[in-house]
Amino acid sequence: MNQDLARRVRRRAGHQCEYCGLPQYALPLPFQIDHVVAGQHGGQTVPSNLALACPHCNRYKGPNIAGLDPDTGELVRLFHPRTDAWGDHFKFEECRIVGLTPIGRATVRVLGMNSEDLLLLRDELSKER
Repeated sequence: MNQDLARRVRRRAGHQCEYCGLPQYALPLPFQIDHVVAGQHGGQTVPSNLALACPHCNRYKGPNIAGLDPDTGELVRLFHPRTDAWGDHFKFEECRIVGLTPIGRATVRVLGMNSEDLLLLRDELSKER
């Protein structure tokens, strides 16, 4: 991926994770450019298939494009930052991200969005505001 495309993805995302919303400044590690649909599933390196992801979300998402809704056990696609609106699928309850739809619930689960380390980090960030 060329540097210009990576800069455009970062700028478009406002330098925050497009999955969990964590700002880049909150971590010393650089955020990564994620292929929403991984190459092994036919995804291309084009703006409409790229998202900025924190290291946590990127590691847990990996090449996954679907997960099980913990409420129904149904297999559903994961949240797609280019085609889905975050607020349609998630909300914050204090520092916890709650999935509002099968897509949201599956994404929260697969990406481990409420892991203890992320909850602690979000709590610390909320105290800075």
